[in-house]
Amino acid sequence: MASKFLLVGVFVLDLIAFSLAVAAEHRRSTARVSSIDNHQICHYTSKVSSGLGLSSFVFLLASQVLIMATSKCLCCGKALHPGGRRVWTIFAFITCWLSFFIAVACLLAASVQNAYRSDGMTTGPNPRNCYTVRRGIFGAGAAFIFFTGILSSFFYVNYSNADHDMPPPSRDSSIRMGAM
Repeated sequence: MASKFLLVGVFVLDLIAFSLAVAAEHRRSTARVSSIDNHQICHYTSKVSSGLGLSSFVFLLASQVLIMATSKCLCCGKALHPGGRRVWTIFAFITCWLSFFIAVACLLAASVQNAYRSDGMTTGPNPRNCYTVRRGIFGAGAAFIFFTGILSSFFYVNYSNADHDMPPPSRDSSIRMGAM
């Protein structure tokens, strides 16, 4: 049977990671160009969303490590009993890791882009290209955090049920037709 304490702990970690990713989307840096004597300078707002994105990554990683350590990452424990639960467990395991990697890629890419500053001045009539994070990258990371949370919980519940579905085979060494 699945541990309710583990599922609640994973839910809380995923909820914190999701909240931090949404906050990072709302607090991402913006830039404005100002001109001083034919020189154009980029002025950025704070880069607090990089820290929020990295914190979201840490909580998501903690959630994933907790689920995988408890289930022995599906590859280091005993074999699961054959049946539909095992198929769903393997499917949830693969999709859980896939959505985790996509969420990590979005969070880390957005955090790095947000921390990047194109400092310095340019001269001439062309406006300076001020780099900022595109809208929605942290949001995509938050969406995949949500998917990862659902899939990891689904994986753990199916794993624990597939592990306890059937009774262990009997170790009877006698011949079955011996009574006839």
